[in-house]
Amino acid sequence: MIAKAKEVKATKQGMLDNVMRQFNNAADIIDLNSNIRKILEITNNELVVHFPVKMDNGEVEIFTGYRVQHNNALGPYKGGLRYHPTVDIDAARALAMWMTWKTSLAGLPYGGAKGGIQLDPSKYSISELERITRRFTYALGDNIGPELDIPAPDVNTNPQTMAWILDTYMSTKSPSERSKNMHVVTGKPLGAGGSEGRDRATGYGVFLNIKFWALEKKIDLKDKKFIVQGFGNVGYWTAHFLEKEGAKLVAVQDQFGCITNENGIEVETLFEYTKANKGSILGFANTTPIKNKDFFSVDCDICIPAALGNQITEENAPSIKAYLIAEGANGPTDINAEQILLKKGTDIIPDILCNSGGVICSYFEWLQNRNGEIWHLNEVMEKLEKKLEESFRKVIETSKRRAVDMRTAAFIIAIERLELAYVQRGIFP
Repeated sequence: MIAKAKEVKATKQGMLDNVMRQFNNAADIIDLNSNIRKILEITNNELVVHFPVKMDNGEVEIFTGYRVQHNNALGPYKGGLRYHPTVDIDAARALAMWMTWKTSLAGLPYGGAKGGIQLDPSKYSISELERITRRFTYALGDNIGPELDIPAPDVNTNPQTMAWILDTYMSTKSPSERSKNMHVVTGKPLGAGGSEGRDRATGYGVFLNIKFWALEKKIDLKDKKFIVQGFGNVGYWTAHFLEKEGAKLVAVQDQFGCITNENGIEVETLFEYTKANKGSILGFANTTPIKNKDFFSVDCDICIPAALGNQITEENAPSIKAYLIAEGANGPTDINAEQILLKKGTDIIPDILCNSGGVICSYFEWLQNRNGEIWHLNEVMEKLEKKLEESFRKVIETSKRRAVDMRTAAFIIAIERLELAYVQRGIFP
């Protein structure tokens, strides 16, 4: 248990170290103004709340929740809430910083935030999770708001979680104010003010980035082999759209284990199987289980890490056979592993570009709520594709012009936009 705790702590600290090294690398290249650099390398606000919740058995349990707001120079803070044992202040800091770069790169009027609760949701009933969520929302109080900080779903949270937050937050407002607060969270169910397409937006964005990359490289995705780590919302939708393009899923890893079939795994059939098998992929027909440590070495063309951070390390990077890594998760590739992969000639579509479809569609939902509009699915998907293609092209052009990898190019674009905002507006007082 002690060894496992040390491993978890190292992973979280590693994420913070990774994002700072990525930031400093790009900042050095563009010779970022030293005063602006001081601002961007720290967070604006960090909130830690401890709150009691009564369990189904009548006992009270104390939970710890976090919300870190990194920067709001471009607009309200924006970022997910995750329920996971690895959530702590360092993890929230790293993820909040990545959100700042992600929203800036996408050209959205947002800053970056992140947070969550340190817990394993599988150990609690639905009614307990509802009470935990509502009490956490109440503890956050006016530190979130539709024009201040807008949470969204993340690891182990979903539209239902957002509906509980929305209802709790609105109940603290006067009746005349409630209708003006629908956009306090995004990723809501459709009946609670959610947007068409938000469920698939992140995975569709990962797919689109792979498609744009393939067109840039003049590669046909038909019959290309891909592997997916994490078969939740992002992993499933990415695989769904890649399969429709003719690509072949040959291995999947989730929290329960790994399965493989070099002849292909049917995405929809596997998805239906997991719903009937308590979320697990294990035991799926015509697949072979493999050890977790062997997952990234499976023979494939495209690797999609869509789970947690720091999954691709200097230990497993040398065995990766894929020539493209598309980062569906936040911070899945550590700095040392990235250097190994780049030297091998492996392309990496960075997280702040690759998985930005979710926050872009969240922006669309926020706009619809704000303006009292309802957009149809095809309209949302068209707008999302146009926005992502624009970001992808900027990254490719910057990468070529500056002779840097895609991640460095993405960071340069994001940081330069923030630098311009500070230069033009000045720094108070």
